[in-house]
Amino acid sequence: MTAVSQRIPTSIATERLVLRLFAPGDLDDRYAYQSLPEVARFLYRPPLTREGCAESIAARAGGTAWQADDDVLLLAVCRADEPGVIGEVVLTLTNARARQAEIGWVFDPRHAGQGYATEAARALASLAFGQLGVHRVFARLDALNTGSARVCERLGMRREALLIDNDLDGDRWGTECVYAILAREWSD
Repeated sequence: MTAVSQRIPTSIATERLVLRLFAPGDLDDRYAYQSLPEVARFLYRPPLTREGCAESIAARAGGTAWQADDDVLLLAVCRADEPGVIGEVVLTLTNARARQAEIGWVFDPRHAGQGYATEAARALASLAFGQLGVHRVFARLDALNTGSARVCERLGMRREALLIDNDLDGDRWGTECVYAILAREWSD
C-alpha cells in the first residue's frame, strides 16, 4: 500500500455544520475557547494566548499537502445557520507509510452537549477513511475527559489502551486513553 491520498477539500458540510480552514478573521472566536483553563486542562498544555492562536491560524490557514508524517489538517467548525466558530477538529498524519492518523476536537463549552463534536468528528473520520485513504484513526485523551470518550464511542472506536500517569499536567499526573478504529470497521 502507498501513503495516504493528497486530495483535501477546503470545506465539509454536515447536516448542521460547516468544517472549513481557519481564516484570520476567526481569531477572536478561537481565542474565546482556547484561552479557557477548563478547555486546556484535558490538552496537557496551558491555555493558548491570543498570539498563539494567531500563529496557529496563520500556519494552517492554507491547509496541508497531507503526505508526510506530522502533516496537520485543522478545520474550524461553524454552525451552518449562524456565523462564528464554535470549535475545531484536527487530523494529524502520524505515520504516512502506515496510513495512521490521530483525530482530535476542541469546542467552546457554550456549545457542549448538542452533538456538535460527534457530528464534526464523524465528518472528519469519513474524510480520513474515504478521500484520504487512512488505514487507522486513533484519539488520545485524558481518562477524566468523559465527554470525549463518549464521542469516541459514538464513532464506533474501541478503547485500546489505558496509560496510567503517563503525562504531567502542571502538578497533576494524567492517565491517557487511546481509542481507535480501522478503515474496515468504519461505517458512515
